[in-house]
Amino acid sequence: MLQTTLRSRENFEEIYETYVDMVYRICFTYLKNTADTEDMVQNTFIKFMEQSHSFQSKEHVKAWLIVTAGNLCKNHLKHWWSKRAPVEDGNMPVFMEEEETREVVDALWEIPEKYRIALYLHYFEGYKSKEISEILGISHSTVRTHLERGREALKNKLGGDFIDGR
Repeated sequence: MLQTTLRSRENFEEIYETYVDMVYRICFTYLKNTADTEDMVQNTFIKFMEQSHSFQSKEHVKAWLIVTAGNLCKNHLKHWWSKRAPVEDGNMPVFMEEEETREVVDALWEIPEKYRIALYLHYFEGYKSKEISEILGISHSTVRTHLERGREALKNKLGGDFIDGR
């Protein structure tokens, strides 16, 4: 349906500009270093350009980019080189300026990946738990558990400062 329009240069640039920051944050959430993150962002958009199936909507494009970026990062982390190479920089990119938010994001990097990804998609990208389950390919109850345990882990890291009933 949108296949031909999404392949034009102008529409690709629009999609890139709309989603590049989100894809970067997702990749950084997995990889925790700038060089690998930039590589995976580039690979995600290359795969998007090579993709032959059509997308029904902008939300479909966004979900596809999230899943593809996550899968590319997971594959990268499985590679023997990633397991041996030291992490060059663990500095989080500056996409959070407020000190309070920055403190929460810093603590987010320290919790297990499965909780970190669910919390990121929920709080930073605005997805509901049912949508996260579809994106990640896991059950709705598992997502709710990851969100609950992730919030608890953040609460412990922050000394009880992170309390949210969502």
